[in-house]
Amino acid sequence: MTKKTDPSLTRPGEERLRGLLIRALDGDAGAYHAFLADLTGHLRGFLRKRLYYLQDDIEDIVQEILVAVHNARHTYRAEEPLTAWIHAIARYKLADHLRARSRREALHDPLDDESELFAESDVEPANAKRDLDKLLGHLPDKQRLPIVHVKLQGLSVAETARLTGLSESAIKVGVHRGLKALALKIRGAAV
Repeated sequence: MTKKTDPSLTRPGEERLRGLLIRALDGDAGAYHAFLADLTGHLRGFLRKRLYYLQDDIEDIVQEILVAVHNARHTYRAEEPLTAWIHAIARYKLADHLRARSRREALHDPLDDESELFAESDVEPANAKRDLDKLLGHLPDKQRLPIVHVKLQGLSVAETARLTGLSESAIKVGVHRGLKALALKIRGAAV
């Protein structure tokens, strides 16, 4: 019986992180620092894409996962896929965070403060998001993704390059050309 190769092991990010962690477990402090820095970027990008409704909590969740990875690093087995190990830790930490959040929200009745009932409307932001999504939908991925990750989600150019697989210069060019294309599209619609 032949053992199937985990497809995640063929990804360059997986290989790099796995190599760094293995070297770190052997006592290489520089490798451990690089592992945590790279993992932070991957986690932040992964969570921002999936937890768009919890953007204010992303950094807290990333830190909770990093602490858990640090505390459990001795349990990682080099023959196992790194992605599965980190995913399991992240899943439990995210569940813990969401449980704690729901407990806090249950203690606060959102309808207690009647003076704020008409203070804000989310119609304009929702319309703006819809319009922005529609505009970005006209761009090719090599322009749309850099704009979404760098300009809207606040990732660095390096983080976006790692996340998308594009080079850093391609990210910068994509942002520039994408914004230029959006400006032309908006000007054309206004005429």
